[in-house]
Amino acid sequence: MAAPNRGRRPAGAQGRPGRALALILIAMVALTGGMFWAGQLTPRLGIDLAGGTTITLKAKSQPGQEDAVNETNMNTAVGIIERRVNGLGVSEAEVQTQGKDNIIVNIPRGTNSQQAREQVGTTAQLYFRPVLTVAAGTPTAPQPKPSASPSGKAKDGKAKETGKPTAGAPSGTPTATPTTQGRAVTDALKAPKPTPTPSGSAKTSEKPKPTPSGDTAGADKLQKQFLALDCTNEKARAAAGDNVKPSDTTVACGKNSDGQWEKYVLGPAEVDGKDVDDAKGVLDQRRGQWIVTMDFTDKGSKKFQKITSRLSQQQPPMNQFAIVLDGEVVSAPSVRQTLSANAEISGSFTQQSAQDLGNILSYGALPLSFEEQSVQTVSAALGGEQLRAGLIAGAIGLALVIIYLVAYYRGLAMIAILSLMVSAILTYVIMALLGPGIGFALNLPAVCGAIVAIGITADSFIVYFERIRDEIREGRTLRPAVERAWPRARRTILVSDFVSFLAAAVLFIVTVGKVQGFAFTLGLTTVLDVVVVFLFTKPVMTLLARKKFFADGHPWSGLDPKRLGAKPPLRRSRRASAPTDPKEA
Repeated sequence: MAAPNRGRRPAGAQGRPGRALALILIAMVALTGGMFWAGQLTPRLGIDLAGGTTITLKAKSQPGQEDAVNETNMNTAVGIIERRVNGLGVSEAEVQTQGKDNIIVNIPRGTNSQQAREQVGTTAQLYFRPVLTVAAGTPTAPQPKPSASPSGKAKDGKAKETGKPTAGAPSGTPTATPTTQGRAVTDALKAPKPTPTPSGSAKTSEKPKPTPSGDTAGADKLQKQFLALDCTNEKARAAAGDNVKPSDTTVACGKNSDGQWEKYVLGPAEVDGKDVDDAKGVLDQRRGQWIVTMDFTDKGSKKFQKITSRLSQQQPPMNQFAIVLDGEVVSAPSVRQTLSANAEISGSFTQQSAQDLGNILSYGALPLSFEEQSVQTVSAALGGEQLRAGLIAGAIGLALVIIYLVAYYRGLAMIAILSLMVSAILTYVIMALLGPGIGFALNLPAVCGAIVAIGITADSFIVYFERIRDEIREGRTLRPAVERAWPRARRTILVSDFVSFLAAAVLFIVTVGKVQGFAFTLGLTTVLDVVVVFLFTKPVMTLLARKKFFADGHPWSGLDPKRLGAKPPLRRSRRASAPTDPKEA
């Protein structure tokens, strides 16, 4: 009766552990190769470890505007704050929303923290300024030759905007065509007719319109600044609008519909962003195109009517008004007719570009302000000390776990230590890859999460080892004990890790700030624990069960039947019951 069962593996047996080991080895090699290929050999450090400033802002709505704190407005605020921080010349700064009403700004070391706080904590500055001159965004020679182009044609050969209302536009609905979004590239800086010099030689002047005060020296300075301005340079763009009052004539940069930088000379601001009552990108069903609509307050309507009445009588580009946000031109529509309480900007908008511009215009009047919840500034030296302290704490915790495993499990501790090493390698490599991949930064709470994960990972090994030892106590030999113990240990490990992962996920979702780093690391290491136990610990245990040192229960193997109090009769009963006479089989 024993013959039919001969050769069968117990339930849960793994016939080819080499496949699992090969799979995890390939994964480790691939991830390590990706790390070297990306050139990111160390995890990216957070502000608290590398040094820098972390600013937490909480959005507040004004009375009667409780719905202003919403996802759209928060994302708009993030974009504006990010542009401000980048304007400081900061690299690798992070601006992101956390929760429904918080914005976290991480600025690395080397930045003036006070200046950064002033930039991110104030309301966006939105102005409508008349355009005096526009040119390509690269530096212009002091005396360039006037560009000759056919009448009514742009440089690309396409017809220019005529300034006439769009055919079929609804009566009484003001329409404007954007110049930086949804229009052809403007001609290079237009020069007036040559003016004879005293010596009789002709000299071309490309001087922009003088300032309203008639200050010739100021106009000359503005002209030089305009000609030298390089809008393709980020620092030059940020410096162009520094310390400019609304009443000043200034230079600014902006992108056209082709994504090319252009530079402007802009007159004094005549409409403030607070004069905008509402703006949004909408789909014009009749014309089948996306437009941006603007509604002004009563005070803003009078201002806007005044400026559009004057601009509608001008020739391009002086019939344009620039929408300037924090010193940068986000759009420069040309005026076709006198506008007052409402207006629309039409052109080659996509849904995204129309909605983005609408959000920017709305933010100037958005009943939304921010208050600082916390500001943490960490020096590079302090960050280094914190990192060393965290690594020392992790090393001490790992050493204590190893000492316990060696003292209690002896030879089995070797499997646990190897498994911990594999888990550590995978964690390190993945963290290094997540830096450039998703912007993950290893902060101090994340280091704490990795330390806690040592205990969670060790707990999985202990559960499996104890199941094996329980089987040996029942009188079974090692190989069947390894396979019979696995199904029960597997269920316990999965349930335990699921609870840990669920806690980490909930903590990541509901928390704000650096606590998310702890939750993310805890969740990552919990997932890797399952991978290591299934693809490394179990297969290695299966292979070592075939070795004499473990199979015979050596006193230092950690599986000595005598030390475990095994039941010898059950262990020997299978051997004793084996038939000695072939006829008995």
